[in-house]
Amino acid sequence: MRCEVCGRKIFGQPQRVLIEGAKLTVCYECSKHGKIIHEEPKPKTIAPKLSGKRQPLNIPVRSQPGIKIDTSIELVENYGEKIRQAREKLNLSHEDLGKKLNEKVSLLRKIETEKMRPNNTLASRLEHVLKVKLIVPASEEKISDAKIPKAVSREVTLGDLMKLNDGESKKETSGRKQS
Repeated sequence: MRCEVCGRKIFGQPQRVLIEGAKLTVCYECSKHGKIIHEEPKPKTIAPKLSGKRQPLNIPVRSQPGIKIDTSIELVENYGEKIRQAREKLNLSHEDLGKKLNEKVSLLRKIETEKMRPNNTLASRLEHVLKVKLIVPASEEKISDAKIPKAVSREVTLGDLMKLNDGESKKETSGRKQS
């Protein structure tokens, strides 16, 4: 056996030592550089015999606890502008607002410039502190019935919508070329 610090062959009993947070097996000389660890021997467990096949490990999969996305509400348009105006109206600096919300100033700046969207929790905290409305019920986009082909009496498919979008984009590009 070799020392994990100096690399020399260990004569006699190797030492288990804690050196800068690492548990190492070292020689007697190198054991002076750290704190000797007195570990109790672990009880040996008898491993089940494998019949040539590997047994799958039952390792629990960690999931993010309690993260739920609420799709019934959404952020208002121009939320960054509304946050900035409300902050300035209350004469708060980014630092002051950060202290009130216990959030980083850089995060608040990114939200104000709309480089980042606040999650629902932060948006509701911003609403409370700044006394402004940022979260509204979600509005569903509705496709007008005039655009949907009525030749076939069936449900609208994604292909139908793709054809519809292609037709609109061709109209826009042809209109630009003429002017």
